Amino acid sequence: MVMFTLRKLLYVYCCVSVFIILWLLNYHVTDKGEDDVLEERLDVLQKRLDDKHKLLEESKQKVKDYEEKLHKCRIFKPFQKSFNTSLPIIYLITPTYDRIEQKAELTRLYYTLLHVPNIHWILVEDSDRKTEKVQHFLANCKIHYTHLNVATPQQVKLKSSDPNWLKPRGVLQRNAGLTWIRASLDPHKDKGVVYFADDDNTYSVELFEEMRLTKKVSVWPVAMVGGLRFESPICDKNSVTGWGVYYRPTRPFPIDMAGFAVNLQLFFDHPNAWFSNNVQRGYQESTILKLLDITMADLEPRADKCTKILVWHTRTEKYNPKNEAKLKQKSGKGTDPNVEI
Repeated sequence: MVMFTLRKLLYVYCCVSVFIILWLLNYHVTDKGEDDVLEERLDVLQKRLDDKHKLLEESKQKVKDYEEKLHKCRIFKPFQKSFNTSLPIIYLITPTYDRIEQKAELTRLYYTLLHVPNIHWILVEDSDRKTEKVQHFLANCKIHYTHLNVATPQQVKLKSSDPNWLKPRGVLQRNAGLTWIRASLDPHKDKGVVYFADDDNTYSVELFEEMRLTKKVSVWPVAMVGGLRFESPICDKNSVTGWGVYYRPTRPFPIDMAGFAVNLQLFFDHPNAWFSNNVQRGYQESTILKLLDITMADLEPRADKCTKILVWHTRTEKYNPKNEAKLKQKSGKGTDPNVEI
């Protein structure tokens, strides 16, 4: 009986031992298998993370490369507002020349034009090449523009000591703008107005809407010109009957360059209408209007029948950086010449 009991206990002990051993073996194998699975999953996740990090770095490089290309291209292809096809386009021809006040005056004019829909700015430098300063300025402009250049010959160019009325100014630059218009636009499709806007004048945004629907030649007063508070056409109802000017009122059209706009089609109809360096003082406007075959009856008074001032013939005072030499002498150097102003 005792032997049977011992055998039974031994049998139970062996069974329990085998069961424990099998359970331990099974636990160890299962535990190791889970570790392997987790390790494999971690490897997959790490690989995916590495791949995404690589893609991110590649994307960053692509963005950097694109920004560099965009910066280079913006000099030639700036962001531009779309034209409203229901409105005629105003082609603004502006002569400009290098001077210390140039960028300041172009900036002032630009921020006015920025508020004018359907405008194309034709900026023409008096230079034998397009300067970096003007190219940099135009690179940030958000309006349609064309950048041209033509140099005025020295024999007809104003000297710094000359009064501004001594010789014609901006003649070749305005003609370069007209050349571009005649070569680039289609007289059968393109409709609009041409306006000659100096870069040192001050313009109301309202002026451009006044000129937009010009049939032939629209006119209006100009302030701070001719030694008067303003010069103006004299109107009778919807017609121009005379001129409120002091200097040579007998001129065919005694009007300032800022005081009229011309329908685009007239420059196609009269291909020989150009400005000239060989005209008397004050006759530049009369010459171009006569070449366009304009008469007094063709003039269209604007600005509330020429009673409102919407353009001022302002001039920026010539700035003299007289202390540059003194500063250089005192400290060994002046202001940084590489900083564009």
